[in-house]
Amino acid sequence: MMHFPNRRAVLGAASALTLLALTACGNVAGGSAGATTKYPNGPVNLTVGQAAGGSTDLIARAVAEGAGKTLGSPMPVVNKPGANGALATKEVAGKPADGQNLVLLTASLITITPLAVSADEAVNIDDLDIIAGLSQDDYVLVASKQSGFSSFKDVTDAKRNVTFGTTGVGTGSQLAQTVLFKQASVQGTDVPFDSGKPALTAVLGNQVELATIQLGEAMPQIEADKVTPLLVFSEERNSFLPDVPSAKEAGYDVPVAQYRALAAPKGTPQDVKDKLYSALQDTFKTDAYKEFNKKNMLTPKEISGEEVVKEWKEYAAKYKSLVEKYDISLSGTK
Repeated sequence: MMHFPNRRAVLGAASALTLLALTACGNVAGGSAGATTKYPNGPVNLTVGQAAGGSTDLIARAVAEGAGKTLGSPMPVVNKPGANGALATKEVAGKPADGQNLVLLTASLITITPLAVSADEAVNIDDLDIIAGLSQDDYVLVASKQSGFSSFKDVTDAKRNVTFGTTGVGTGSQLAQTVLFKQASVQGTDVPFDSGKPALTAVLGNQVELATIQLGEAMPQIEADKVTPLLVFSEERNSFLPDVPSAKEAGYDVPVAQYRALAAPKGTPQDVKDKLYSALQDTFKTDAYKEFNKKNMLTPKEISGEEVVKEWKEYAAKYKSLVEKYDISLSGTK
């Protein structure tokens, strides 16, 4: 006769197996504390708060291609433009801190946007874990061919209101151009766009006469002689535009550039951050990524997350001082 185990024996055996499994995973008292599952566990989503085709998007795709190979997992780029990246960044910040969702963070969102929006709309860098800095992207002021401007002196001599596009409210583009116009006593109408690409398109079509755009985005149209570069907003002349004066050289104190970094939700485990940092370092060393930076006129700014936080907070204080000095409202309320 065959003997079948009774219900109590079955339940007892099942409980023992469950306890053994949980103990092995470190999920019960007495288990191996701090043990984590294998990372990455599936695709690592990289969210970009700007439109496809712009500098931030292109950087994200270059980073994703390189880091994805090191991590051994796909890193799809998801574009969610709007509010200079605030909506996308807050969405990622609210996701589980497991490293499966990252955001390509722009310095302007942290250092400048808070000067243009309410406190509850602003993004605080302390709400994120910064993995590493990526690069520096200089701004260039360009004019439409129809405007007749071939130098910034032409703009100051025009003695009329000019239309200018920026890459959005609370961006480095808006701050640089607004401070410049204040210092040069130029009257202008600000037309904000969601990113550099539509702003540049507006200049090409003379919908706006001027726009301040990242150099990498503007360079193809500059080289094609479809827009005219007037000034660069770097401390010195940019090596990619040696014949174009810097704003500082022209007598204006407008030290504004765009910086970018990779960030994760606050509380991401250290071992996950270490893997991401290592993947970025491997990417930075590749010839493909170095060529990408050169092609897009990007200056490497491959610093640690701690250095990013320190520097960006210093820029935030400096920009706040400029806005207060010239009584500027980036929200357009003055």
